[in-house]
Amino acid sequence: MVNATIKTIELADGRSITIETGKLAKQADGSVVVRMGDTMLLATVVSAKEAKEDVDFMPVSVDYREKFSAAGRFPGGFLKREARPSDEEILVARLVDRALRPLFPADYHAETAVMISLISVGKDEMPDALAGLAASAAIAVSDVPFETPISEVRVARINGEFVINPTRVEMEEADLEIMVGASFDNIMMVEGEMSEVSEEVMLEAIKVAHDEIKKQCKAQEELADEIGVVKREYCHENNDEVLREKVKAETYEACYEVAKKQLTNKAERMDAFMVIRDEFIEKYTEANAENEEIDLAQHIGLIKRYYHDVEKEAMRRMILDDKIRLDGRATNEIRPIWGEVNYLPGAHGSAIFTRGETQSLTSVTMGTKMDIKKIDAVTYQGTEKFLLHYNFPPFCVGDPKTPRGTSRREIGHGNLAYRGLKKMIPEDFPYVLRIVSDILESNGSSSMATVCAGTLGMMDAGIKIKKPVSGIAMGLITDKGAEKYAVLSDILGDEDHLGDMDFKVTGTADGITATQMDIKVDGLPYEVLAEALQQAKEGRLHILGEMLKVIPEPREDYKPNVPRIETIVIPKDMIGAIIGPGGKVIQAIQEETQTVIVIEEVDDQGRVEISGAGLEPIEAAKAKIKAITALPEVGEIYKGKVKSVVSFGAFIEIIPGKEGLLHISEMDWKRIEAAEDFTKEGDILEVKLIGVDEKTGKLKLSRKVLLPKPEGYVERPPRENRPPRGDNRGGDRRGGDRRGGDRRDDRRGGDRRNNDFRPRRDNDRPRSED
Repeated sequence: MVNATIKTIELADGRSITIETGKLAKQADGSVVVRMGDTMLLATVVSAKEAKEDVDFMPVSVDYREKFSAAGRFPGGFLKREARPSDEEILVARLVDRALRPLFPADYHAETAVMISLISVGKDEMPDALAGLAASAAIAVSDVPFETPISEVRVARINGEFVINPTRVEMEEADLEIMVGASFDNIMMVEGEMSEVSEEVMLEAIKVAHDEIKKQCKAQEELADEIGVVKREYCHENNDEVLREKVKAETYEACYEVAKKQLTNKAERMDAFMVIRDEFIEKYTEANAENEEIDLAQHIGLIKRYYHDVEKEAMRRMILDDKIRLDGRATNEIRPIWGEVNYLPGAHGSAIFTRGETQSLTSVTMGTKMDIKKIDAVTYQGTEKFLLHYNFPPFCVGDPKTPRGTSRREIGHGNLAYRGLKKMIPEDFPYVLRIVSDILESNGSSSMATVCAGTLGMMDAGIKIKKPVSGIAMGLITDKGAEKYAVLSDILGDEDHLGDMDFKVTGTADGITATQMDIKVDGLPYEVLAEALQQAKEGRLHILGEMLKVIPEPREDYKPNVPRIETIVIPKDMIGAIIGPGGKVIQAIQEETQTVIVIEEVDDQGRVEISGAGLEPIEAAKAKIKAITALPEVGEIYKGKVKSVVSFGAFIEIIPGKEGLLHISEMDWKRIEAAEDFTKEGDILEVKLIGVDEKTGKLKLSRKVLLPKPEGYVERPPRENRPPRGDNRGGDRRGGDRRGGDRRDDRRGGDRRNNDFRPRRDNDRPRSED
């Protein structure tokens, strides 16, 4: 039996989290099992011993997978095994990656893989909140270099109280839900959604999360000390400090001057910076062409890396010292905005949103329940009526490539826009909604452009959204020594790259709906973060004002090509009648009316959703459904279809699924000898419902009451006034001889025990009218 080392973390609500190492996956550089309740995550890390040549970045990959066996379930599909990661798994992996990546040493370049697997799941826990802790703990117990442990927790506000790592059921009542990743000292990452909360509430939630994370980081440090972890030594960079200084001395001023030119075109600005670098390389190569002590190829690689640092420093100093941005804007200034709606005539709604050099062409499609997305994940099974897909083709940044499937980045950015918009869709919106954002240009936040274009597109489609939503990307430049900082509104791509914080905020005029934040600097005061959020609010409201100039409110009605949907409520016990045996009834209605009908049971009622191209087919389908669910009323006149004819009458369907008997005596005022002579199957007859049998519920129909009574017609006497049948036939009905004889031996003078008995109707005796 292997003795594992276990560390326990107590939560404020009495639950506990355990970290176990030394039992599973011991050939990995580090492995742990993190458990809360019945939910268990296995996390491992493996890092190469040496870095590959010419790698000057940290090649770390984070993978998160959920095993269906963790919940005692089979995977769907033909193969019955897990395949490519789902969007939800990719989103969890991205959350972990964003918190881990900045904390590997800057000069560590060995290929590193972090894998997190959900191996058991309880009914209530949400395992994604434990993934960051598991990944960091695996690194903490390994020899892989890492600056400090981190952890991630989910915090939700439920009935005004903040709850750490709530259950899925509790989450249904939350008006704020964010995932926070942090080290003991610093916030690293924030992502989540809210119901129009204030900036102050969001900051308070981050602080609550950080307090919990500090305990989890401390537990990892204690676990590493207990097992005696020693981090490996490495050397992945060969630097030439003399060359570094030379590059800075000869290129810094030129870089600063290019930055101060305030070139608004990204391509021109990049070309201007590249000219400086290429001229230095050309001069350096010529000067050292004969110097055999220098490896020129290696030095050119170093020059490119050192020049990148010079370029970054020049741009940062210009912003901090001169308050000038690369494109000449003030720190709180938003780039020019223009938009257009109804650009795509075939779509149900469309919009172009352009902010500076970032552009989204967004389309809106409205579908029926048949288009709903079914989710069959390990921890959640359900449906989704709102889909948002974000595409980032290479041409939008001038890259000569073609797409190879959906990237993790596209999934992540689309999810942020989805979270920003979803709470503004009306609860009673009957359609399945899909928004597709195609990014045509990118220099700055394209996910925030997607939020703006999505709002415009929905308004163009006539969707009565609760409130319009805008989004903005913010940046931060700090100077540790001089305590200078600059908060930048509507950042450029270059400012994102060179800055210390990138955070995106979406919201209405009344509050925040979603956020995503990545902080790259240590020790960022909450006061600076609060200032940045307030500046983001001002920018968000400015952008919202520009959007409303394009289309101030949703269109009055949907466009002609939008499928119309109406919902009617029926008694639950009528669902089967509408569907019919084997679905025949509902299929016939759909075929006859050219509609799509979906029935579901909700709140002990049947909800019937009817969709079609226009109101006319929907009304036709509604009429047929209402006819099925209608209850026949005595005294009402119906046009019914003859379903079958028998000797004593005809069975007529007066409403779908409801048949009554038209007795031969009720067909006409004149005498009808045979029902077959009067009507046949398939005929349409107008009849009146004259009664319902109290015991059997059978319907009694009449046609003759709708016809004028013939002159001189003599009513037959009511049955109760006619002589009893027994008396009429000369026998006592109470006795054993109905016709003066013995019932056992001779009804008509014959013996039932021999072959002389031939029952027949006397031709000269009139038939009974009943």
